[in-house]
Amino acid sequence: MKQPLAYVHPDAKVADNVVIEPFVSIDHDVEIGEGTRIGSSVTILPGTRIGKNCNIFPGAVIGGVPQDLKFNGEYSTVEIGDNNTIREFVTINRGTSAKGKTVLGNNNLLMAYVHVAHDCKVGNNIILVNNVQLAGEVQVDDWAILGGMSAVHQFVRVGSHVMISGGSLVRKDVPPFIKAGREPLSYVGINSIGLRRRQYNNDKIREVQDIYRYIYQKGLNTAQAVEIIEAEMAATPERDEVLLFVKDSKRGIIRGYFPD
Repeated sequence: MKQPLAYVHPDAKVADNVVIEPFVSIDHDVEIGEGTRIGSSVTILPGTRIGKNCNIFPGAVIGGVPQDLKFNGEYSTVEIGDNNTIREFVTINRGTSAKGKTVLGNNNLLMAYVHVAHDCKVGNNIILVNNVQLAGEVQVDDWAILGGMSAVHQFVRVGSHVMISGGSLVRKDVPPFIKAGREPLSYVGINSIGLRRRQYNNDKIREVQDIYRYIYQKGLNTAQAVEIIEAEMAATPERDEVLLFVKDSKRGIIRGYFPD
């Protein structure tokens, strides 16, 4: 349903039942799927792909040119999945030659003033609370929650089922299933409440706790902890997810918390 006060480029591919409110601007090379609603004064720029049943609130800007001095006008995209809620004044930039695209999966909530920079990969069922800022090439895995006003350094990865305290400066990788807080950002325990909400049973939660006791609470370095976990703990999807994350970490994982 096109509003007469909106601009939709004739080459844009917009499903028939998309709701477009006044003062929206939709440029060429844009695709928008069925059931999506585009709020007033939203700007959707070339290279943007938006899936089905998304709700985009007033003032959002999607597909903006990367804020990266290395960007040289190369073709790139923003790819947004289904059932996402993108609140007021969110900005999502398209990719660069580094990865070619910025990706947002399905069933995510991006609250007001969130920024997703070039080449980020944001998974599914994620909550980015008000004013979370993701720098370039950040990866956020499924079911993570980042508290308001958190800022994530470029190239950082946030693991699945992570809960990060509001106002955090995320400079290193945050491995899966944990809570992180304090300054500098540190491991502060297992995200047991979140895991229970997602149907992890007590045995699985205890297994995750045991893994992180080796990593953070036994005075071992990361390599030693990984070696012992591999030798002494049976292979499970959770164990292997943690080990693979730690081994693949480019920036190193966050520290443990050691009270004064």
